[in-house]
Amino acid sequence: MTLAPDLLARFAAVTGPANAFTADADTAPYVHEWRDRWTGRAALVLRPADTAELAAIVKLAAAHRVALVPQGGNTGLVGGQIPDMTGDQVVVSLTRLNRIRAVDAPSLTLIAEAGVTLKAVQDAAEAAGLLFPLSLGAEGTATIGGNLSTNAGGTAVLAYGNARDLALGLELVLPDGEIWNGLRTLRKDNTGYDLKNLFIGAEGTLGFITAASLKLFPRPRRRATIIAATPSPQHALDALALIRDAAPGTVTSFELMPRIGLDFVLRHVPGTRDPLSTASPWYVLIEISSQTAAGFDEGVESALAEALEGGALTDAVPASSDTQARAFWHLRESMSGAQKGEGGSIKHDVSVPVASVPAFIAEGIALATALIPGARPVPFGHLGDGNIHFNITQPLGAETAAFLAQWETMNAAIHGLVARFGGSLSAEHGIGAAKRDLLPGVKSAVEMDLMRRVKAMLDPLGIMNPGKILAPSTRG
Repeated sequence: MTLAPDLLARFAAVTGPANAFTADADTAPYVHEWRDRWTGRAALVLRPADTAELAAIVKLAAAHRVALVPQGGNTGLVGGQIPDMTGDQVVVSLTRLNRIRAVDAPSLTLIAEAGVTLKAVQDAAEAAGLLFPLSLGAEGTATIGGNLSTNAGGTAVLAYGNARDLALGLELVLPDGEIWNGLRTLRKDNTGYDLKNLFIGAEGTLGFITAASLKLFPRPRRRATIIAATPSPQHALDALALIRDAAPGTVTSFELMPRIGLDFVLRHVPGTRDPLSTASPWYVLIEISSQTAAGFDEGVESALAEALEGGALTDAVPASSDTQARAFWHLRESMSGAQKGEGGSIKHDVSVPVASVPAFIAEGIALATALIPGARPVPFGHLGDGNIHFNITQPLGAETAAFLAQWETMNAAIHGLVARFGGSLSAEHGIGAAKRDLLPGVKSAVEMDLMRRVKAMLDPLGIMNPGKILAPSTRG
């Protein structure tokens, strides 16, 4: 199906021509993702200004059975926000839905539209003296609608949960163009099915999230950021248990980093420096937060001393300033991007039970290097919640294209290992197009059937982000 010029004109009339793009130069930023792994073509890119305009777009699309691809900040990593190559799909960018509608400090809630960046939500909470704890590397560009659509995780899941755990209510445009205003801010609402959770993590396949009511938290009065050396992932896990028990507050982040990943950062990211005087095979980045200032520094020092004395840690440096804390976090947040400087990288966003992380990493390294001799595994990530980004950098001197040609073979091996540990092949990035065909291998037939039935019920025309999560049905 090729969209007729008069239909394109009717879509453009909804947003106005200034926010309706058809020229290749104008649509280019919306049809490929930042790693250039996913590229598509769009019949049109629309940028609605509000929920009413979006509803009008969806009604017109439903009337003519036009496929719609929702897009936020275009920071996704599994192709969920990218149109296919047919050139028949319409990309709907929600970045103009960018208002903070309300901040209710006494109720610890905030209502933000889908196109508000995560950083803007954080800043609005901070201006009210509160905290919105979701944090990830792309927070300056990623939007809250995209965060909810993918059920984003980030670095504070250990203490606050995923995006799903931070949402109290949603406003939605459904696949027929109907608007559901479910922006409740109630902490207790036990009135039947929790419908919002159908749409969180659905990657736009069931409808458009247009706004969300979000949980806020009191800002910690004290926070300590520590980078520490540890002999192995098992020692790091032992340190987590010790520090979680002894810390004068809550362990909000506990990030694992291998020396090879740190070397890549130091080599390719300007302005970075080795945080400790002696190299270690592994490191952890620890953040401890507390609502109580009294005795906090002494308590942190005592918790670290216990971990050092027991050998779980071999060295530790608490940040002495906010600047140094940001420098520590910059090392961790640069770990993925720095791998580009070493050539091709085969990536896995997986999770296993926390207690199984050390064994999974050891077996994964052995498996990857046996499959591709000389390959350089770089497992890092959120040790506290079991989410490891098990990336594998090409061997020194290898030809990048030949290495990346082994992507599916490596994926199959690592995902098979994940399954053996009872884990998940998508911890926080979603399914999108990249993992769609892998899903039936890890979900039961009953689960797959239930998902297809939900999709068919809510989106019988199959126009909402077709080809993502589930294989598209034939549209008549």
